[in-house]
Amino acid sequence: MELNIQGRNVTLPDRFKEYVEEKSERFQQLGDKVQSIEVKVTKDNGASGHQGMRVEITVVGRGPVLRAEARNDDKFAAFDEAYAKLVEQLRRARDRRKVHRGGHQKPIAVHEATSSLPVVPSGSFVGFASEQELSAAEDEAFSPDYPLSDTPTPVEIRRKRFPAHQITVDEAVDQMELVGHDFFLFVDKETQEPSAVYRRKGWEYGVISLSNDGRSEEERTRAYQPGSQQVTS
Repeated sequence: MELNIQGRNVTLPDRFKEYVEEKSERFQQLGDKVQSIEVKVTKDNGASGHQGMRVEITVVGRGPVLRAEARNDDKFAAFDEAYAKLVEQLRRARDRRKVHRGGHQKPIAVHEATSSLPVVPSGSFVGFASEQELSAAEDEAFSPDYPLSDTPTPVEIRRKRFPAHQITVDEAVDQMELVGHDFFLFVDKETQEPSAVYRRKGWEYGVISLSNDGRSEEERTRAYQPGSQQVTS
């Protein structure tokens, strides 16, 4: 397994590299499922609206690529948070293997397979409450009992289609809040592009759009402007 640690706008001390190497050893338990791990530490200078350290961890293997990112003033804390997110991703993947295990054995029910796990709403994972909880999660994430597979598992993916409505970004935020979702799909009235608004930390929102001309642009930020409060049906 190859481990690549790099810093951008920051010099990484040997103590940090040794810490990353020690934590990354757990991934060796996955065998040839993991080919390389890349840890990128970036010191944000505030130009992008963020300050402090940003740690990105990417795990490349025979299966899907795992990736997690975290920000903190301290690079050790940022790495720990990103690492915890990866552990949670692995644990959830193994939960799906438990529920959908193949062969002639009777599948385990969802409530039985996940009864011992703390409830973590989708998209709201913020870390483990203690070192003991993280250690228990690591044991399950890297357990050989339900090994990760590089072949598709029978996990259902449901598709829904809705009529497209052209509204402004601010109206999309209003409607997302009214329906109580974490995101809202719409067609941007200004750009005519398929878009999605979503919640960020605190009272911040983001919007992602698909470019019709195939070009991307730099991130822009503006203030929210209250719009229509009528939900589009």
